[in-house]
Amino acid sequence: MARIVALTGATGFIGAVLRRRLTQAGVSLRALNRRRDGFEDGTEWIRGTLEDADALARLVAGADAVVHCAGAVRGGTPGHFERVNVDGSLRLIEAARNAGRCERFLLVSSLAARHPELSWYAHSKFEAERRVRQAAGDIAVTVFRPTAVYGPGDREMRPLFEWLLRGWLFAPGPGDARLSFLHVEDLAGAVQCWLDAPQAPAATYELNDCQPDGYDWERIASIAAGIRRGPVRRIPIPAPFLKGLARVNLLVSHLSRRAPMLTPAKVEELTHPDWSCSNEPIRRDLGWEPRIALRNALQERWF
Repeated sequence: MARIVALTGATGFIGAVLRRRLTQAGVSLRALNRRRDGFEDGTEWIRGTLEDADALARLVAGADAVVHCAGAVRGGTPGHFERVNVDGSLRLIEAARNAGRCERFLLVSSLAARHPELSWYAHSKFEAERRVRQAAGDIAVTVFRPTAVYGPGDREMRPLFEWLLRGWLFAPGPGDARLSFLHVEDLAGAVQCWLDAPQAPAATYELNDCQPDGYDWERIASIAAGIRRGPVRRIPIPAPFLKGLARVNLLVSHLSRRAPMLTPAKVEELTHPDWSCSNEPIRRDLGWEPRIALRNALQERWF
């Protein structure tokens, strides 16, 4: 495993789990934090943001590996995603290259980057991947594209799972849509496999919980019905209704100056018909296998 690992997004949903896993594994971890103080867990905290070149230089100084988890998932304009996800990633890889010590760089992207035409977020993730590779120099860049990540601490998926186990499945998009999921602990395990690998592959990997061909709405309802021992009613959410709601939400966000999650661009992601993917490349190259299937997580309330 690398001697010093620099981490962004360490206080977010995914980054916090990863930070705990890595510090417990004895990794010497340095992390970026907007606030003056961090958590007392052995992490060396660097105060700053992705816009602060000096803070990024301190973050990566002497680091053998960089794990970039920070990013914007909410936003009301394309420019917001561009500034955070593209420009921030570019500053970080340039800092790592200039430091002269970094050998490997992991960009935690999103499966949405597979279809950059769908949304502002998807385009920014795709563009970040492209720009980071271009600017990497001799640093080996690996890209993880996890599908919908959930687990303790997630505020987006948890309400949907809670309703599901009460017997209500709210289903946007077409009835035959294919979805996939990934527990946050499995994503953290994949990062550990990447750090432990003798050489970091210059490759892009899609990650999910190994359900063949993903899940359809019927399969999700069947899993929940078996767990709750009762029926699950699927409530289709028509795309026109979602788009109308998204337009209202976008207007409200502009007035309140809060970054929205649901926007017309985001609806295109939610209603895309196929988010299935394969773990075979990462299993072959890094030996990673997920351990938590959706059924187990719902059964044990690991969300």
